[in-house]
Amino acid sequence: MGAPPKAALAKREKVRAFALGLPGAVEEYPWGETVVKVNKKIFVFLGVGDGSYPLGMGVKLTDEATHAHALTSPGAQPSGYGLGKSGWVQVPLAEKGAPRADLLCEWVEESYRAIATKKLIAELDAG
Repeated sequence: MGAPPKAALAKREKVRAFALGLPGAVEEYPWGETVVKVNKKIFVFLGVGDGSYPLGMGVKLTDEATHAHALTSPGAQPSGYGLGKSGWVQVPLAEKGAPRADLLCEWVEESYRAIATKKLIAELDAG
């Protein structure tokens, strides 16, 4: 597939850094993909950044309006493996018209809030 576009890689890195800055967040690499977890549960899938697969991210969006908005992103679709049924959306990062990093970070925060404990969310809100 070739190297991913630099702008999409930079966006992925901003999202990754934002996710890792959330209370209790840890990065892991199951299946050779980058994921960020809280309480041993994934809240953002960042895929692979080596160009072997199109850059994208997966987030859990439980707010209906946010979920619907995310699905309007170019190439976005409900996540595979049955995850789409519980609100997970896969959003490509390199598509023309892909969401800006700040909006992606808002979605990451919503996904985090859907999965993190009340204590960690209180810590985030206090920060």
